Amino acid sequence: MKLYSPSEINEIRTIFGFRNSKSLGQNFLTDKNIIDRIIEGSGVGPEDLVIEIGPGIGVITREAAAVAKKVVAVEIDEDLLPVLQYTLGDLNNVEVVNQDILKTDLKALIAAQDFTGKVRVIGNLPYYITTPIIMKLLEEGIDCETITVMMQKEVADRLKAAPGKKECGAISLMVQYFAEVNEIVKVPRTVFIPQPKVDSTVLRLDVLKEKPVAVEDEEYFFKVIKAGFAQRRKTVANSLSVLGDATRAEILEALEKAGIDPVRRGETLTLEEYAKLSEALMHKG
Repeated sequence: MKLYSPSEINEIRTIFGFRNSKSLGQNFLTDKNIIDRIIEGSGVGPEDLVIEIGPGIGVITREAAAVAKKVVAVEIDEDLLPVLQYTLGDLNNVEVVNQDILKTDLKALIAAQDFTGKVRVIGNLPYYITTPIIMKLLEEGIDCETITVMMQKEVADRLKAAPGKKECGAISLMVQYFAEVNEIVKVPRTVFIPQPKVDSTVLRLDVLKEKPVAVEDEEYFFKVIKAGFAQRRKTVANSLSVLGDATRAEILEALEKAGIDPVRRGETLTLEEYAKLSEALMHKG
């Protein structure tokens, strides 16, 4: 069953009377080469468990199942359940779970599986909830080796951006605190049915066993990073005023203690500098 074939996709949609949901990001890949690069780039091996987010009609699911020990596909759309039974029913190493990934207890889901390999996440993420899904995967601390996800190109550009680049934002540093970001393949809009309005990029996040910086309080660390990016084109001293828990004098003192020039912009600071700054602000006075 070649689920990436446009004729196969259209036949399935006709059989089940299925209409793609724009809000759920239901755009199905039709390029086998790109699918192969996603599977290869994810690093999936024969002993691995794959958690797939949003399998759609099972295009990537079937290819992942041919390599992995097991694939657990988390699909929110009930209308796709009979479709997935039709497209994946002949595979004995695929389980479809009808849940919202943002509400799924991933640790419990993984613990329920019988396997000895690594956990790898794969997904074609709905554009409007890409960031919440990625941060859930990273912040919950699941025992996951890699997260290989397709997303809107502009979002991917932000996630992999280095400090000082115009694409760099708070989410860039927050993701890079948890993982090393690698680009797998660019995906033009023309290889989807239906065709979206934007191009996509597939990134692989290699989850770090050891964080690049040591921080006392991750929540406050992220709060400081967000404050640093809250008012672009303003100095970091001014941007940090949105924290609301430090006076101007305390902010300047913390910046001096961290060795950061107060007239720099927040988007130029590195993870290491934000770590020093958050510690200085936590222990101000």
